[in-house]
Amino acid sequence: MSLPVTQLLSMHEGKTLEFKRDLSSPRNILKTLVAFANTAGGRLFIGVKDGSKEVLGVVNPLDEEERLCSLIADNIEPRLVPNVELIAVEDKTLLLVEVYPSGSRPHWIKKEGPFDGVYVRLGSTNRKADKELIAELERSAAGTAFDELPLPELTADALDLAAARALFTGQRELNEKELLTLKLLAPVQGRLVPTVGGMLLFGRDREGHFPDAWIQCGRFAGTTKNVIFDHTEIHEHLPIAVERVIEFI
Repeated sequence: MSLPVTQLLSMHEGKTLEFKRDLSSPRNILKTLVAFANTAGGRLFIGVKDGSKEVLGVVNPLDEEERLCSLIADNIEPRLVPNVELIAVEDKTLLLVEVYPSGSRPHWIKKEGPFDGVYVRLGSTNRKADKELIAELERSAAGTAFDELPLPELTADALDLAAARALFTGQRELNEKELLTLKLLAPVQGRLVPTVGGMLLFGRDREGHFPDAWIQCGRFAGTTKNVIFDHTEIHEHLPIAVERVIEFI
């Protein structure tokens, strides 16, 4: 642990820290461990009273350690192997579970399944992940960025390659190899399709696929936002839109 136990016990519950009185609510404990693994990791102390952070300790610590390890092994998928320790504080013994950000995420509670049993950590709370967040967890674990995802329902003609080549004039020639290297196109089942990033940058119908991918600029009179005296909407290809924003400012 990077911080002393006494210092951790003086902190408030948060994204990577939680306290539980005992193992009487195993589902809540499992939710926390799953959320830690799916988010940024964290530490769970068992034997500490919620709220007051009074150190109560656990009765029969070796038995409780065995029970906790069995709960984790039997109820979390894919298998999660956190660090479980017995920690002496004053004359009491605590259980500490230290979870690291998992490369196998998303993890879920087995009884709830891979769609309803995935949780993430938001502040000091555990929140059920929706399908979009589950997909993002899978991408992050695989090391795949959102903008590199292919759009197989489209063809390469969905990109305005003339505009892209004009912007790269004198820097690099946007042949097929370069388009693949820059991840503007991606191969899918023997054909080339645009990526999300390609469509965001140079899509002919970008806003048809990403309705929020445009820019609105405004200037206000005075120091409040009550009166707007100049504004513009920018719907050009995003690299050009950046220049238009600077011109407006």
